[in-house]
Amino acid sequence: MTETNRIEYKAELTKDLDLEKEVVAFLNYHEGGLVYIGIDKTGKTLGVADSDADMLKIKDRIKNNISPSAMGLFDVVSEEKDGKTIIKIIVASGSEKPYFKKKYGMTEKGCFLRIGTAAEPMPQKMIEELFASRTRNSIGKIKANRQDVSFEQLRIYYEEKRKPLNKQFKRNLELLTPQGDLNYVGYLLADENNVSVKVAKYKDSTRVDLAESNEYGYVSLIKATKSVLDKIELENRTITQITSKERLEKRLWNSIALREAIINAFVHNDYTKEIAPKFEIFQDRIEITSVGSLPEGLSESEFFEGFSVPRNKELMRIFKDLDLVEQLGSGIPRILQSYGKECFLFSDNFLRMVFPSAEPVYSTEQVTEQDTEQVTEQVESLIQAMNSDEYSRAEIMELVGVKHRPTFLYNYLQPAIELGIIELTIPDKPNSSKQKYKLTQKGRDRKA
Repeated sequence: MTETNRIEYKAELTKDLDLEKEVVAFLNYHEGGLVYIGIDKTGKTLGVADSDADMLKIKDRIKNNISPSAMGLFDVVSEEKDGKTIIKIIVASGSEKPYFKKKYGMTEKGCFLRIGTAAEPMPQKMIEELFASRTRNSIGKIKANRQDVSFEQLRIYYEEKRKPLNKQFKRNLELLTPQGDLNYVGYLLADENNVSVKVAKYKDSTRVDLAESNEYGYVSLIKATKSVLDKIELENRTITQITSKERLEKRLWNSIALREAIINAFVHNDYTKEIAPKFEIFQDRIEITSVGSLPEGLSESEFFEGFSVPRNKELMRIFKDLDLVEQLGSGIPRILQSYGKECFLFSDNFLRMVFPSAEPVYSTEQVTEQDTEQVTEQVESLIQAMNSDEYSRAEIMELVGVKHRPTFLYNYLQPAIELGIIELTIPDKPNSSKQKYKLTQKGRDRKA
């Protein structure tokens, strides 16, 4: 494998190696990139002698020698290649371009851009144009409405990871504006805030009948994230099937993909609108909606390929510290291992992920006595409305008020079937408009 516009090889980490230049070039490049330490220009694997020490040096150099802060925009990991240990530096495209080496400032000696397989000096005109258009409404620059907040929950989470926060943690974690006030990131991570985070559960496939609504907000965003993860893990029940050969088990949704989707929604949500992500469970699917479409400069194809342009680099860094995020750009590829690209819906203002459930969400045990009474009334109304034996699928759907695709008709009647109120025989060709359904209720046969 040779060097490309997104891959740079370095034989070893030395004091003379201008690592900062390569990282700055990728931060300013619209796709970001990868820097490998321990591979020479020909692609030969040399390995590194002390990967742990080198990784600490790399993190320290990027943190202290590049401006604006690149924290949350890079990741340093070790990998095995050809039986040797190498280091991979993952660099995301930054939203505060131009990035530059602190030593030289915003000059042609400090600013670089990836062109082909090289990091080239950025022309002064381009530097000025990028600075003029730099994102100024990021949550790291917005002053919080409240300054009198505490961070006991955040302290506990860091202590659990053996990373205790010191007196300078607000500055170290970039929770302050350039003027020294608490920013909106800090407000989101405080013990108390005004951000509502809800998990809603509906009785069927529409938003008409709300079965359950849980509030997990108004606390540190880390706590809210963990609460939502726990709640949806509880909802993601295991389906067991016993065959003649073995016992088969599967979940309503793939656990790994679901976790990645939830965390992505929290980390990449556009909080400048002061709206949190939304989580909704339906009878046939789960929907996860975050505010804000794709970040500027990132196309849909690049999004699916795993290119990373963190919308909230400060949150990304903290989620990474607390092991909620493994490494940059890994979330979407993990989701795509279980669900197709069609499960992602993009709009001008929102990104929605829709994952179908392996089986109907509500099982027989989940139907309550209140549901029994309601379902009975619905089915009785349906039977009373039938004054002929010649009801087609379209007609019965009109009677029960189901306006979605035909497969949702069965979902509508499923609770009554589970309760033993009716029996429904599905035709061999359920999509045929001429096919009739056989409905049995209280010992009477009807065709629908």
